[in-house]
Amino acid sequence: MLDDRAKLLLKALVERYIAEGQPVGSRTLSRASGLELSPATIRNVMSDLEELGLIASPHTSAGRVPTARGYRLFVDTMLTVQRDQLPAASLAPDQPQRVITNAANLLSNLSHFVGVVMAPRRTSVFRHIEFLRLSERRYLVIIVSPDGDVQNRVVFTEVDYNQQQLVEAANFLNAHYAGLAIEQVRERLKGEVDTLRGEIAKLMQTAVDASSEAMSQAQDEVVISGERNLLSVSDFSSDMSQLRRAFDLFEQKTQLMRLLDISSQAEGVRIFIGGESQVVPFEELSIVSAPYEVDGQVVGTLGVIGPTRMPYDRMIHIVDITSKLVSNALSHNKQ
Repeated sequence: MLDDRAKLLLKALVERYIAEGQPVGSRTLSRASGLELSPATIRNVMSDLEELGLIASPHTSAGRVPTARGYRLFVDTMLTVQRDQLPAASLAPDQPQRVITNAANLLSNLSHFVGVVMAPRRTSVFRHIEFLRLSERRYLVIIVSPDGDVQNRVVFTEVDYNQQQLVEAANFLNAHYAGLAIEQVRERLKGEVDTLRGEIAKLMQTAVDASSEAMSQAQDEVVISGERNLLSVSDFSSDMSQLRRAFDLFEQKTQLMRLLDISSQAEGVRIFIGGESQVVPFEELSIVSAPYEVDGQVVGTLGVIGPTRMPYDRMIHIVDITSKLVSNALSHNKQ
């Protein structure tokens, strides 16, 4: 258990290191903490903190830097989030995919790091379907989901359909199957083929197949923005192997999905500090994340990815604000 003096010195060391990125020595720490302590006393406290695994001494410097464990203690017990003025930010209600893309860009622009958003789980239910003739035996199928998301698919058919047939097929699907999952529509169509004219049944079956493909492939599960911002972060630009591993994480997305899935199970903002668990297996990387909702139901997660030496108070504020903006935009879009 740390006494108040040790906590104050650790807090001052972390804040100084976040601000300047240089190992913090005893003299600098004495000035930063505001405590009237001798350099020898400060060195003794720093030695104790190092034994506890809260700080470490790089080989090239006499100063100390926080470890993942030190950052964790700082974030959990010493961090005060300043609700400072952020630039005016808003997300207009729109198709869910656009809201998600705009949110990732907003997170990146406000944080100057990487913005990441896990898109809402897509429903396979359709609310409305339309057909548009493009050319002979070539049609555009327009599928509208219950949340207003629109997906398009071009389909080719063996026979040519006139506009009256296209309207007839769309009206039948909308009247009998709106609100059902695509798989349910497919199964029910098989049983009603005898009651429908053969050419219309074939058109409907083609449309249902296209709709299923569109809804399963139409969007990335994770939207990422601002990866290039890490190039200007000294922690990464001075170590190409760290930078390469970070970009591999963005490319593969599997670990990000796992992390964001974990985040969606918690309330409010969560902080994952690199190196402290297998969830973020990168020593120099941290993620500040929060879930977002639609009509009170958690449907996804978003966050900021940056160096462990990030201003956590500001990142918490940015992520918290953005999660509320996304929730409002998506909920409003459904009305």
